[in-house]
Amino acid sequence: MPTEKIDTRCCIVGGGPAGIMLGYLLARAGVPVIVLEKHADFLRDFRGDTVHPSTLQIVDELGLLQKFEQLPQRRIDHLGVQIGSRLQQGVDFRGLRPFPYLSLVPQWDFLDLLADEGRRLAPFDLRLQHEAFGLVKENGRVCGVLVKSPTGEIEIRADLVVACDGRNSILREAAGLHAQDYGAPMDVLWFRMPRLESDPEDTFGIIGAGRMMVLLNRNTYWQAAYLVPKGGDADLRAQPVDNLRAAIVDMAPFFVNRAHLPAAWDDVKTLEVRVDRLPCWHQPGLLLIGDAAHAMSPVGGVGINLAIQDAVAAANMLAVPLRDGLAIEASLLQKIEARRLPAVKLVQAVQLQIQRRIISRALAQSGKLPQVPPWLRWLLRFRAMRQLPARLFGYGYRQEHVRVDLLRSMH
Repeated sequence: MPTEKIDTRCCIVGGGPAGIMLGYLLARAGVPVIVLEKHADFLRDFRGDTVHPSTLQIVDELGLLQKFEQLPQRRIDHLGVQIGSRLQQGVDFRGLRPFPYLSLVPQWDFLDLLADEGRRLAPFDLRLQHEAFGLVKENGRVCGVLVKSPTGEIEIRADLVVACDGRNSILREAAGLHAQDYGAPMDVLWFRMPRLESDPEDTFGIIGAGRMMVLLNRNTYWQAAYLVPKGGDADLRAQPVDNLRAAIVDMAPFFVNRAHLPAAWDDVKTLEVRVDRLPCWHQPGLLLIGDAAHAMSPVGGVGINLAIQDAVAAANMLAVPLRDGLAIEASLLQKIEARRLPAVKLVQAVQLQIQRRIISRALAQSGKLPQVPPWLRWLLRFRAMRQLPARLFGYGYRQEHVRVDLLRSMH
């Protein structure tokens, strides 16, 4: 039995980008909100660190851009792919407005910024080490969550529960909701490599004979993503880590003087790639957004940004009824889903095509380098063509903007 019962207007489960952003926006609008995060902090490695122009614009609309720019980061204005010895530029943010770049920022720093700003607001209640494990229902409607906390079990009652608890959502399972899985041909091994001044400056992908790797320039180190065929992680880990090291040096010879890294398999983390989407993102009293509603492929690094777009759309529609004590009808939750669904569908469709036509074929061509068709190389000579994927992934379709009329002054 719960040792404590709490009432609030909105309870958000999950302190990732969607949850913290939604909580902050609602609190800025004067809505009492509790945000639950099961960990003691946000410090977890290899989370989505790619902050795209769409998110930068939201940060600017919130008046937080100056503080954001003080976070450790690297700005990226173009991306390429190296096939053999040829580096082909493919994505170009230069010339786009208002932000002609994306930022690589440690996610924990970004979340800490939003959380610290939220704590300055009376309606914002962030509770760390609070893990929701079940839903409270009455008369067929979700009316709260059951929570494990350092002091015991808590029952939090809310007019609306928002599940932002990721692709392995506990609340999604508790609600009996099941996502449609669209498949992925690969998983990703994440690890770090020290970066030297003599290394390339670019952030780029490398396609070898049956291998793929992405190198993100993080100033003092490389954040590396090594792609393996779906389910191939266990087979690779059964081999000596020397085999991975040799593959890394073969694809990126400038790492030869760091051929002793990664030091062990414990230094390599696995991301199980998943692309899925719920047929319905809501039940009476419950809304799911971000990865809880739609898991994205790492292609394009767009997951964190779509989650934040979900949060902004939800806040724009929910702030007034929650603040004014109005009933949250199913039709309103449906409007939020309808607003966000086309953008999610479009990005997932493009990701699936890239996975099928490029990644799966590249991983299957052992011993043979793939080739960029001459016509595509010719098209990619033009910046306008390279800006197309930058616009799609960087700004997105149906871009969300903060309703500034809902925001109350921080002072």
